[in-house]
Amino acid sequence: MKNPVGWFEIYVNDITRAKQFYEAVFNIQLSELTPPSEGNSLQMWAFPSDMQVYGASGALVQMTGVAAGGNSTLIYFSCEDCADEAARIGEAGGNIHESKTSIGEYGFIVLAFDTEGNMIGLHSMK
Repeated sequence: MKNPVGWFEIYVNDITRAKQFYEAVFNIQLSELTPPSEGNSLQMWAFPSDMQVYGASGALVQMTGVAAGGNSTLIYFSCEDCADEAARIGEAGGNIHESKTSIGEYGFIVLAFDTEGNMIGLHSMK
């Protein structure tokens, strides 16, 4: 049986601003993906990943006609301690919706908004 999520995309209005936010919060470098066809206004920046490890990867996407925020999909990023990433969210231009909260035996979560108005989740076991 495969994992239910194989890829995710976070749609943004300002790809540069969103890229800076995610790189700052998660201490990572995103890599540019080539659009599937020439002449496309699509811009994509992928999160680092290791295809040999559990979990799914994805990308920030800016596409003409697709606005950021107001969506009903919530992506949880795995963290060692979600309080660490949460501490960088405000400085990176986002804001916390719900501070680190216990979800019992399943660990802890933080809910936050990125610079584009997308809600994201942070999850850790400690």
